[in-house]
Amino acid sequence: MFESLSEKLTNITARMRGKARVTEADIKEMMREIRMALLEADVNYTVVKEFVKDMTDKCQGADVQESFTPGQQIVKIVRDSLTELLGGIEGEDKLKISSTGFTTIILYGLQGAGKTTTAVKLAKLLKKDGKKPMVVSVDVHRPAAAQQLKVLADSVGVDCYIDPEEKDAVKIARDGEGRARYLLCNYLIIDTAGRTVVDDELMDELKGISSAVDPTEKLLVVDSMIGQEAVNVAQTFEQAIGMDGFIMTKLDGDARGGAALSIRRITGKPIKFICTGEKVDAIEPFYPQRMADRILGMGDVVSLIEKAQISLDEEEARKTMEHMMSSQYNLDDLYSQFEQMKKMGSLKDLVGMIPGASGKINDEDLDDKIVDRQMAIISSMTKKERRSPSILNASRRKRIAAGAGVEVSDVNKLMTQYEQTAKLMKHMTGGKGGLKMPKGLGKMMSKMGGGMDMSALEGMSGFGGMGGPSPRRENNGPVGGRKDRKKKKKGRR
Repeated sequence: MFESLSEKLTNITARMRGKARVTEADIKEMMREIRMALLEADVNYTVVKEFVKDMTDKCQGADVQESFTPGQQIVKIVRDSLTELLGGIEGEDKLKISSTGFTTIILYGLQGAGKTTTAVKLAKLLKKDGKKPMVVSVDVHRPAAAQQLKVLADSVGVDCYIDPEEKDAVKIARDGEGRARYLLCNYLIIDTAGRTVVDDELMDELKGISSAVDPTEKLLVVDSMIGQEAVNVAQTFEQAIGMDGFIMTKLDGDARGGAALSIRRITGKPIKFICTGEKVDAIEPFYPQRMADRILGMGDVVSLIEKAQISLDEEEARKTMEHMMSSQYNLDDLYSQFEQMKKMGSLKDLVGMIPGASGKINDEDLDDKIVDRQMAIISSMTKKERRSPSILNASRRKRIAAGAGVEVSDVNKLMTQYEQTAKLMKHMTGGKGGLKMPKGLGKMMSKMGGGMDMSALEGMSGFGGMGGPSPRRENNGPVGGRKDRKKKKKGRR
């Protein structure tokens, strides 16, 4: 969503980072560019005006002028100001928990915002955290809305209550609460009806539901694609029935980001969750500082590791690690890595979380269809070929390409990447000159690294540098090879 804004702000801050001396003209020019970037991202004009004024005052302060690295100090100010705009360091607002042990959450918003899928996403997230949630549909206006919720809830093993024959939304809410308490659930998530526009009938219905179940949290589900209009919608709901925060949906789309950057400052309410895709696990808590880092191209390694811990299979990781350490890494392991990587989300999102990677790799190289094609190539191989890749001669590769519906060159590219990955993984996980990675990071990298052309990432700050220098090559052989040993013998003589 923030792709265009991120690219512009990253370029602006990159120019400032290396400056040993910053003049007022430099600051004025930077603020003009930031103002234009934010307005083009559809951020509310009042928010932009206040944001730029606040940053200008900070950048012209004595701390910047007297700093040994004024350019980097300004980058820090931009980052801190953007974090504050999104909610501040302490803006990582969690869901409120009822003192009674039974927490009720009402989701409301305009039709098409994604309330039904968001209800199930939130329920699945709570279930992963050891909670026992139930979802209930009180949408008596949209045909098949209740059945849609039921199908989604069943797919993730979450309890669901619907009553398609009942036309009183308030009664359904009461009955759903009773059912949840009977089943000893500790979270009730209510999916309400929406409208294409806000009207009095909708508000009266929502007020009645709220009075009937006494919710712990009232969350407005906002479609990030509607831009500044999201602020007007939020203000209308706040004035009519009140709210405790937001869930932003469709952040994987091509929205410019104005809604997310405006809504907190205008309403004073926190963004609590963001949805980054259509799958039921495409939801995550919102962290203002992490999002600010992503927008500025600084990456988000913490979220990347958390995604790995949630999505990836520990047993598969252990087997792959054992194979790599014993030189048994094969194409079955690579296929497993592709599967694990797909669970974590799109390649574009994952690379965006790597510090310094934003904007360094072409979008066409991050197409998820590439992974699907590589998996198809491996699927076209026999068991023997997958376990012994060295036997893949020209005729075998031609047969594999025909079976996968690709060119032989695509098979060759996959094999080149496999060989590079095998060498890199061995280096990163303890071969000669190997590097001990931070706890959790090495495992995560080993699982998501397969199949990516890692050489494309070398030299990037925060990624290429993390793996340490690659083994030098001299005379077409590794350091310590036969020619190097001859040189050492001559030296001793």
